[in-house]
Amino acid sequence: MAKLDEYLTVGDAAVLLGVSKDTLRRWDRAGKLKARRHPITAYRLYLKTELEVMLRALRAGKTFRRSFTARLSASIRSRKRDRRM
Repeated sequence: MAKLDEYLTVGDAAVLLGVSKDTLRRWDRAGKLKARRHPITAYRLYLKTELEVMLRALRAGKTFRRSFTARLSASIRSRKRDRRM
């Protein structure tokens, strides 16, 4: 796990993205955004770099689902291609 200062709490992440805490929790349950858990308190924590990717997608007018799905698909295709070589 990365250093704790590389993560934001639910409240801080919600402010950064301009959405509610409940929205972040729904995205976590739906698999749109992965929350990690604090090792002691088990609170949800969001990796800053993932939030920045999502923020860019939201600002570009894209839904995160399409943006994330496209990145994931490209990543999977790349890995499959690498395995064939």
